[in-house]
Amino acid sequence: MHSHNNSFGIDFFKIPRTVCRLGDFAPLCLERRDFVKYFAVSDLHGYLTPLRTALEATGFFDEQENYRLVVCGDVLDRGGEAEALVDFLLDVQARGQLIYVLGNHEELLVQCLSDVLEDDVYKIASGLSHHYRNGTWNTLLQLSGMCEGDAIANPRALVRRVKQSRFWRELAPHCIDWYETEHYVFCHGWIPTNVKGQKPAETYHYRADWREADANDWWRARWLNGMEMACRHGVTEPDKTIVCGHWHTSYGHAVFEKKGTERGVKADFSPFLAKGILAIDGCTHASGRVNCVVLED
Repeated sequence: MHSHNNSFGIDFFKIPRTVCRLGDFAPLCLERRDFVKYFAVSDLHGYLTPLRTALEATGFFDEQENYRLVVCGDVLDRGGEAEALVDFLLDVQARGQLIYVLGNHEELLVQCLSDVLEDDVYKIASGLSHHYRNGTWNTLLQLSGMCEGDAIANPRALVRRVKQSRFWRELAPHCIDWYETEHYVFCHGWIPTNVKGQKPAETYHYRADWREADANDWWRARWLNGMEMACRHGVTEPDKTIVCGHWHTSYGHAVFEKKGTERGVKADFSPFLAKGILAIDGCTHASGRVNCVVLED
């Protein structure tokens, strides 16, 4: 196992804002154990009910041994069931059945905690910040148990109570950058790549040593659109399928399969499968669904 200390035991306010916060000190990966069945989900965004529906439909609750729940990042933000979702995942973790991959919204949560002290908390709470639009401000309120007025009046108490939450103390410290089995790589956005050129003309290329990437490389990788990486740039892992979230699957169906639209009533949020990629972000906040794929390896 490759690992180093996680960020939850240090003062994250001292971490430079330009680097990854959670993943900067989280374990890099876990070695494969002899488990057979993986239930993979992603981008739950604070919604427990559709997760339970997806897990029931795929038989997760009927399993007795040799199975794992793989969450490919973005557990919180947007939905209103943050605490219940965290409790559910901690129950799975307590049975040794959870693999939790770090997403960009986990990092945004840490950034938001810093910003409510460093920036104008009224700006965040009034909707003039990406923290409000992304749902992170609402997540802080849920995890802290504070009403908005109290949180605005005492942002230090807000930060303190979030850091006392079960998410911060018990769940987040176990997140990892990726998980790899014989035939699959589970990550959030994509694996780290080599980039040439400047936006909007940059090109992405396979990076053979991506497993040795540092925290900054993983921070950038979590924001990548995996469908673009695999289908347009040809960045895939030889002889394996990368299972990813982060970007709604309707994008791949609309752009690369010419099926439906990216958004709206014709959007197809089912899993997107192409050479080297299985994208599973069902855009739960818009679709009301969670994609759960069952992989045996």
